[in-house]
Amino acid sequence: MERFLSTLTRSRATRIAAVLAFLGAIGLAAQSQLQAQPYSTSHNEALDTARSLGKAFTGISAEVIPSVVTISSNKVIRLANGNPHGEEFDQFFHRFFGTPRGKGGEMRQRALGSGVIMGDDGYIITNNHVVADAEEITVTLSDGEEYDAKIIGTDPKTDIAVIKVDGRSLHAAEFGNSDEVEVGEWVLAVGSPFSMNLGATVTAGIVSGMGRGLRLADYEDFIQTDAAINPGNSGGALVNLNGEVIGINTAIATRSGGSQGVGFAIPINMARKIANDLIQDGKVTRGWIGIGIQDITKDFQDAFDLPNRSGVLISRVWEDSPAEKAGLEQGDVIRYLDDDEIGSMREFRNKVAGMSPGSSVKLGVHRNGKVRTRTVRLGTFPDDEEVIASAPAESTEKLGIDAATINGELRSRFDLDRRDGLVVVDVKRGSAAARKDIRPGDVILEFNQAEIRSLRDYRAASGELDAGDVALLLVERGGATFFVAVRVPE
Repeated sequence: MERFLSTLTRSRATRIAAVLAFLGAIGLAAQSQLQAQPYSTSHNEALDTARSLGKAFTGISAEVIPSVVTISSNKVIRLANGNPHGEEFDQFFHRFFGTPRGKGGEMRQRALGSGVIMGDDGYIITNNHVVADAEEITVTLSDGEEYDAKIIGTDPKTDIAVIKVDGRSLHAAEFGNSDEVEVGEWVLAVGSPFSMNLGATVTAGIVSGMGRGLRLADYEDFIQTDAAINPGNSGGALVNLNGEVIGINTAIATRSGGSQGVGFAIPINMARKIANDLIQDGKVTRGWIGIGIQDITKDFQDAFDLPNRSGVLISRVWEDSPAEKAGLEQGDVIRYLDDDEIGSMREFRNKVAGMSPGSSVKLGVHRNGKVRTRTVRLGTFPDDEEVIASAPAESTEKLGIDAATINGELRSRFDLDRRDGLVVVDVKRGSAAARKDIRPGDVILEFNQAEIRSLRDYRAASGELDAGDVALLLVERGGATFFVAVRVPE
């Protein structure tokens, strides 16, 4: 009887489960019917949106392509002793790379790039590396018409150049405001990739990042995009959905030699400022404070007791510079520029360089735990002056420094101008000093902002350090000074 009831119960459970499954299937079918119409409407709306975006791309392309040109330049590379690899190598190079062979130790190189027409007066903005050292420059418009061009001015520090043609009725580009560009917005890249046979080519993508630095030029603030940029696109236009040029395509990060979705453009606000200076004066005039600066590392933040890592550390103040006249000192941390918090060394440099000499700026300076305001009247950036001292790499290992008081033998060994002070004679392999790029021949000027003149001074200062403390060193190397923060291991 018990076995029968158990069997009956299982049978009942099976029937109930079957009924529930059937009802569930009916429910799903009904739900599917109810959702069929909304899904179709949504699908059609998505298609309409895609078509609208496609039409926008079409309209923008038609407007921008006539304002983007192809630039072909011929350069002569002179070899000091002719081709060191001989005639066979010369023939191989010509066969596979198409480079015309020259005579008398010369080799002709043909470069291809793009440019953007600035106005109907014939000025064209492009990259410096497209036209640098060119002996002949040819500009080809989108309709195939060709013009000879001349260089008006170049600025290797930003990789911007301006050339000019005598053409008439040129189609000038519309320029936007790169300060308003946002990550994620749609952009088009227009240029002449690889070969003149392709002509103006348009690719689409989004803005992938802002404020990028690649160490390709002295002043960088690149817009990053995944719109395909290839060799030959340099100097072309990066355009927003309003059809406005917001950047000048300049570089790619690639392992293949072609586009891998990581391209970079110079913001148009920076590019136009440089171009206008070149057109008006033939050179670029930049604002100058007269300081060497470094980014704030975590160790610097702890050493100077800063609330965060924004700002720049002053590692040097030039004599008779605007900074010295304003009372700035080595070891000050500049945290604000005209009430705007400073994010990085690159940001600070770009802002100051973009200001006019003679203008005044307010700097919020952190010193001894307090922030003071200093007003600096900018000077003109000297072309022959090394203004920036870069920070060495970060590390948190041991100090590992062997040092000695400077004497005649050490002056000769390390080619030092100083006759007194403390010089690094050896750095322990794998130590914090080694990882911080402290090198033999470096002169230690200060230890935790106290002057160091002898080995005794150094030992006394280092003897006060405990595990976890930061040793802040002011180092001189090759005429430049910079701070290095080394943390004592726990």
